[in-house]
Amino acid sequence: MQIPQKLTLTFLALLAFAGNSVLCRWALVEYQMDPASFTLLRLASGAAVLIVLAGRGRAEPPRSQPTSWWGALWLLVYAAGFGYAYVGLATGIGALILFTAVQFTMLGLSALRGERHNLTQIVGICCALGGFGYLVLPQFSQPLSLASSVLMISAGIAWGAYSTLGRGALTPLKDTKVHFGRALILGLPLVFLIDSWQQWSVAATVLALSSGAITSAVGYAIWFKVLPQLRVTTAAVAQLSVPIIAALGGNLFVGEAISQRFTIASGIILISIFVVIKNRGNITPTK
Repeated sequence: MQIPQKLTLTFLALLAFAGNSVLCRWALVEYQMDPASFTLLRLASGAAVLIVLAGRGRAEPPRSQPTSWWGALWLLVYAAGFGYAYVGLATGIGALILFTAVQFTMLGLSALRGERHNLTQIVGICCALGGFGYLVLPQFSQPLSLASSVLMISAGIAWGAYSTLGRGALTPLKDTKVHFGRALILGLPLVFLIDSWQQWSVAATVLALSSGAITSAVGYAIWFKVLPQLRVTTAAVAQLSVPIIAALGGNLFVGEAISQRFTIASGIILISIFVVIKNRGNITPTK
């Protein structure tokens, strides 16, 4: 793969990851779509597009073992937590909380598997936790924001578990297709949480479908295509840009201001995680 093509695909994948946050917040805030509707539409459209993409792909070999339902469950917890969290969180803050939770979940799971962290990594982890505390501390005085923060942390833990479960998969696109379909089945009870079908405006529906079809399904397909061409550390560090891109998107499309606290916390957290990743050498994929 040529370098310009590699850079373009990497940028498009990162843009898609950040786009999920922007589209969700946009649909919930600007068009008052309820989170249950958004989540179900996202999963349904994502599954549909992944069926097409996986069917056209020729690079992946047939699956050698059945796909676990655990992957679908973790995916559902991520998607539902993500949707409900953005009721009370700004785009950039939500993306940063999600990203941090994903990284720490994967670091924790790797530690449980016997991976040791050196002193530099431990210092980086502590600094990142400090930045994370600085970011979420004001949320404790606002019940809605606190609940949303907890939901986003839960979504991050779920995505970290999902990513760890799928690490090393021989057929990532096909597995993701199966997980989306099964997550949709498991998520059908969310239908009973839908406030009103009348809230499905054309604009909100398009945003939700775009989140599933484009920024999720197509985004993952692009990422799986370019990932083998990237160095492990390069792929991990590149994802540090996702919360920043999401914050800029929230400012551009939803009109959310980028606060000084977010800027400071982003700097502390992302630099600290960069130090940890640089001293680790293992990829930590996010949403």
